[in-house]
Amino acid sequence: MHEVEFDISFGVVTISTSRFERHGFLREPPSDDESGRFLVEEFNAKAYVLIPDDVMEIRRAVLDMLREVDVVITTGGTGLNPKDVTIEAVKPLIEKEIDGFGDIFRFLSYQEVGDRAMLTRTFAGVVNGKAVFCLPGSLNAVKLGAKLIKSQVRHILTHARGLK
Repeated sequence: MHEVEFDISFGVVTISTSRFERHGFLREPPSDDESGRFLVEEFNAKAYVLIPDDVMEIRRAVLDMLREVDVVITTGGTGLNPKDVTIEAVKPLIEKEIDGFGDIFRFLSYQEVGDRAMLTRTFAGVVNGKAVFCLPGSLNAVKLGAKLIKSQVRHILTHARGLK
């Protein structure tokens, strides 16, 4: 069965208090944001924003971006540090979780980094027929997440929009 054809637009949110303190609010990735830059280029992202690790800032950025794009990808703030609040910020916005995304991400990460893979809380879900993916901040993790997103994003959106 063929996937339904439609354009997919992407947005990227980098969550990093240290970068935010260096650069302030930005609409394009600074030179020291390799992960954000990679995602913007890889997905030809229509929108980008750099924000601090703050629950309300993260929620606001994700919701604002969802008005503009079909898929929001966040990078940063998915670890266990008390300042890592991306998951806490995004999870309440989600209508349906995509549990398998985090499971497969951790499985593939385990093959690369071993037991340390259990430390990531990588997460994905659907909001109003659109997708949100929360990735760690490291470039290797972002590259893995991008590969997974690219392989299934059209299928995810087709189901989320009730087109299949």
